[in-house]
Amino acid sequence: MPSSVVEVEDISPLTAAKRELLEETSYTSNNFVETGILSPNPANHTNLTHCFLAIDVERVTDLKLDVIEEIAVVLLPIEKLIENIDNGILLQTLHISSLFFALKKLGKVQFS
Repeated sequence: MPSSVVEVEDISPLTAAKRELLEETSYTSNNFVETGILSPNPANHTNLTHCFLAIDVERVTDLKLDVIEEIAVVLLPIEKLIENIDNGILLQTLHISSLFFALKKLGKVQFS
């Protein structure tokens, strides 16, 4: 679940999401869906987090990491990802919130 900031050269949050997915995972897609917008800390910050779901991704290149980055790409089925949340392995609030939006968009969240 790559994340970053919108850089000066990015014309939109979508452009940034596409760039980061490719740079941090070596995967891309022609099908990105914005799933939601979050305010990480509205009490004292004005930044927003734009959440996207890339559908039908494919690996197209090698990783392009910054010198200080150390990233391992791990592909998991949705069930294992949810299990990692339940077991406290995945703790980052924005990642979990973004995952909720993606699961909702995919019809994997049931409301009664």
